[in-house]
Amino acid sequence: METTVDPAAFPVHMRGMSKLLSPYSIKSVTLKNRVAVAPMCQYSSVDGMADDWHFAHLARFAIGGFGLVIVEATSVTEEGRITYGDLGFWNDDQIAPLKRIVAFLHSQGTAAGIQLAHAGRKASSLIPWRNGVPEREDEKAAVGYADWVPVAPSAVRHTAEPSIYKVPHALSVAELGAIRDAFVASARRADAAGFDLVEVHAAHGYLLNQFLSPVANKRDDAYGGSLANRMRFPLEVVEAVRAVWPQTKALAVRLSVQDAIEGGWTVEDSIVLCRELKTLGVDIIDCSSGGFEGARVKPEPNYQAPLAKAVRDGAGIPTMAVGLINDAHEAEAIITSGDADMVALARTALDDPQWPLNAARTLGAVDEAYSFWPKQAGYAVKIRDRVLKRGPFQST
Repeated sequence: METTVDPAAFPVHMRGMSKLLSPYSIKSVTLKNRVAVAPMCQYSSVDGMADDWHFAHLARFAIGGFGLVIVEATSVTEEGRITYGDLGFWNDDQIAPLKRIVAFLHSQGTAAGIQLAHAGRKASSLIPWRNGVPEREDEKAAVGYADWVPVAPSAVRHTAEPSIYKVPHALSVAELGAIRDAFVASARRADAAGFDLVEVHAAHGYLLNQFLSPVANKRDDAYGGSLANRMRFPLEVVEAVRAVWPQTKALAVRLSVQDAIEGGWTVEDSIVLCRELKTLGVDIIDCSSGGFEGARVKPEPNYQAPLAKAVRDGAGIPTMAVGLINDAHEAEAIITSGDADMVALARTALDDPQWPLNAARTLGAVDEAYSFWPKQAGYAVKIRDRVLKRGPFQST
């Protein structure tokens, strides 16, 4: 895989003063900084196809200076979608629109990642912004509405409320093999589309997380019960994906490091799993938490950074910190302190798609900060800031 950005072209001043905004290499790709856009579902696809909304949504982050942009949870099968509006990678027709997005990200010196996912028992859900109101009959065709029975490790509903989640079908061993093969086929399509990184989704109460957690996995066969058995299917998926995903390209796993539920998945379990993932050739762990009903998680700024540190220290594998990372100085501290190797922003990126560009000025890069900006905009913003004595010019 070719390097997406030449580190020598990166502003020398910034390379010297900010670790957050300095280049970072994963396998043969060198990111222009350590700031990623985390996958964010848009629930705006018809038949799993990316469209102009997805292009514009993701392109703005490349223009905004992010080193890595990871496409939303992209389902490896039709029934693996969280909602009918999810992106998919279950057929070759879905390659071309994503390839167009990848090409634009690369044109801005931004690396392109994609999260491969299966929602398991949380599939066939309602679009979140509809606030529990189902689609009218006259709306369904235009939005590609579909409804189906989800699948899971065990026939246990995600919550007790029937109107929100369905009782899933418990997967047979043969069906597990088909899902594993679907992850493999999707990884091949990701390579064909030109992605630099694939992230296997094993977090937030979705299928692979369901296998890991005793909260959802009630099986009594080789895929349930003990920690080793509960890890078996996620590890089989990752091993199969790594076998077809080019060795020069980066492989990530998004993991809920803890369920935050008594008797659930723990940080210690994650360390055991991540040691195995490292052995299989995983390059970085995207560290999140929660995903099951009853999780005792208190969201606050940087609240999951300690989980990234625990995995990094305990398993000896690079990590990405996520979770309400907002302030540039705090993000810098996460990297310089060794809590994580990268930070990923989601809602913060939606609120400020130019967060890395603004962070460069916040962290005191003086004139060099403007060389981060696209040539079409940087010179003009610099003139404005000089006139208004903003950013690095406020003390001149």
